[in-house]
Amino acid sequence: MAESEALAIENPSFGSGPGGVFERLMQRHRKQAYHVAYRMTGNHADAEDLLQEAFLRAFRFFENYRRDLPFEKWLFRIMTNLFVDGVRKKNRMRVTSLDAPICGDSESNLYLDIPDARTEPERVTLHEELDEQIQRALASLPADFRKTVILADIEQLSYEEISKLTGCTIGTVRSRLHRGRKLLRHKLEGFSLR
Repeated sequence: MAESEALAIENPSFGSGPGGVFERLMQRHRKQAYHVAYRMTGNHADAEDLLQEAFLRAFRFFENYRRDLPFEKWLFRIMTNLFVDGVRKKNRMRVTSLDAPICGDSESNLYLDIPDARTEPERVTLHEELDEQIQRALASLPADFRKTVILADIEQLSYEEISKLTGCTIGTVRSRLHRGRKLLRHKLEGFSLR
């Protein structure tokens, strides 16, 4: 029995129709989906945006969801596609330096004022420094390698599951995973706590 059918039987009073089942599935998988989104994007705001867009798209196309497949894998595929589309868009966008004057002339005193997002002093801890180092290393990987490493090492999906999610052969998944891990090891090699 598929997860969505089990949810409908488990508590039929929780929402009627596909919307109620979708809401239960969303609640059940939100935390794990957020972690995947965070690892893909590298920050909270982008992860929330990616997650929201993925859930909106999943809801819009929920009637196309094959109930015999696990919901989280279908959702991760949607999220992965949205992330890759976003990376492609960003690569086409013009980048502006935050250190450049707003007016364009170097004599101007008008600069962008970026607020500090950290609200708590205890944010700078060993755990977060390590997390930031890992995020930087993950972010520096090519998108295909990063996606494969996240799905394999963080979400612990099998090669077959990653192959289905990414639309690649198992050999390609293995190659990307090997090369992605090797790049990550190289990037984290010099990590030391200050």
